[in-house]
Amino acid sequence: MGALILVATFALPFIVVKPNRILQGQGRSLIEGLPSVSGIALAAAMVIVAVCLLIRLPPLARLAIATAGLLAAILALGGAAHAGLPPGNTYARVSPGSGFWLLLFSLSLAFIDVVARLRLSPAARLLLLVIAATVIGGIFASGILADISVMKEYVNRSDAFWAEMSRHAMLALGSMLVAFLIGLPLGVISHRISWLRAAALNTLNILQTIPSIALFGLLILPLGWVAAHIPGAAAIGISGIGTAPAFVALVLYSLLPVVANTVAGLENVPREANDAARGAGMTDFQRLVSIEFPLTFPSLLAAIRIVLIQNIGMATIAALIGGGGMGVFVFQGLGQSAMDLVLLGALPTVAMSFVAAIVLDALVDFSRAPGSEVRAT
Repeated sequence: MGALILVATFALPFIVVKPNRILQGQGRSLIEGLPSVSGIALAAAMVIVAVCLLIRLPPLARLAIATAGLLAAILALGGAAHAGLPPGNTYARVSPGSGFWLLLFSLSLAFIDVVARLRLSPAARLLLLVIAATVIGGIFASGILADISVMKEYVNRSDAFWAEMSRHAMLALGSMLVAFLIGLPLGVISHRISWLRAAALNTLNILQTIPSIALFGLLILPLGWVAAHIPGAAAIGISGIGTAPAFVALVLYSLLPVVANTVAGLENVPREANDAARGAGMTDFQRLVSIEFPLTFPSLLAAIRIVLIQNIGMATIAALIGGGGMGVFVFQGLGQSAMDLVLLGALPTVAMSFVAAIVLDALVDFSRAPGSEVRAT
């Protein structure tokens, strides 16, 4: 990681100054991008960070160094963007260069590596996430990064950005909820009936192998027929293109993790627990609710993690069939050769997936903590 930091600092462009949002620009290194001696000072600081990450230091010291390096790189990007814009030129854009992205990747990797080595508790990881989100939010709110091209794209599309963000979240969360409403009973029944288990899992495995854009396309015809021939279907939003086929496809993709994890969780319930429940006179439904589901809860949380992260990513493709979401900006940017617009759609999607992974990992660890099964029952 230290070598990558040095390459990013001295060998690659830290920013790219472009005459407008579409044309190619000219790269500037970290030293060239920042005014006066601040570029040299920051480059020297990055050398120190790289050396400190190469030698053996206590984990907390490495964490502090990686954090300081990340903050310095982000703040330097804002300063370089402000210095790189020609005065009075409203068309010029300053984009992060490959050096910045490599620096961000290297320092983030060092940060994550130290956090993993520290083996923080779930509560500590959630607290660290809250602190990081607060700091990043404060940086954006301060306006330090306002001159970066991605932020200019956001300012021009702020209303559309939040509308598409809401639609993206609705697609990901709504499809996950419907998948659980369908998949949870199907998983319980499949656990009870062995031949149904094989048929259900094999069918869902086949669905999982269909490429997402192909499944979206396959759903256009049947949903279009439903909208045209069933009264009231079009009025509630069902149509051949748009949100409906994207939502249905995400539900179908989500069923396999839900059903498989439900079956696996129920199979891992100790037989002694069920025998004791039967001896106490519990019915099958009472055993399911009071014994089996609480013991299956970590497996169900793992299914939620898989489904939510999967759906956040796949909802991006829904924009190709008019389903909306952050993919709108990604595909608009690709069509206009405006990579900053692509980043406006891609970066929030990555951030949502990252936050969902951390939160749900912590919840899974909470549920598997000693004594959690007893509290659940």
